Amino acid sequence: MRADARRNRARILEAAEAVFAEQGASASTEAVAARAGVAIGTVFRHFPTKPELLQAVVMNLWDRLVTEVDALVNDPGDVTALFEFCTRVMAIGAQNRAVFERLAETGTRVHVGDALARLSPAVDLLLERAQKAAAVRDDLQSAELIALLAALCQEAMTGEWSEQFRHRALTILFDGMRPTPKP
Repeated sequence: MRADARRNRARILEAAEAVFAEQGASASTEAVAARAGVAIGTVFRHFPTKPELLQAVVMNLWDRLVTEVDALVNDPGDVTALFEFCTRVMAIGAQNRAVFERLAETGTRVHVGDALARLSPAVDLLLERAQKAAAVRDDLQSAELIALLAALCQEAMTGEWSEQFRHRALTILFDGMRPTPKP
């Protein structure tokens, strides 16, 4: 792919994410093209159908999440990285609810648990680091954390939780993850 085509593709994906977040699942590809500063034909050359555009947006989100998780994993001194990871996953789901909703309408469902399961080696490392620093309870298992976080995020997306409600749900999750004081 030529450099200008790669730049156009990146601009289209960035614009699509913003347009769908602002205008919802029914936003037009014309609005995406206008936001990206490209002709509608350019959008269709890269993404022949709206579902393909939506899937590419999700893959772009996934790539960004993986990059962010890699940065968290590569900072061995950050014992609170696990909490940041959970917060970031919740934010991505909430910000892109319209994209996931539209994909569901096309028969493509996004399951947060499936995505998180693919990140389990990184979650294992972040959890182990937090446990060694006594930032989280030592009996918490990675599979439990992934299941709880996935359930919260999935429900936050489908239930259209407010930011305040999402924050409170994460606070409750984090409180449950922390070690309980010994009597």
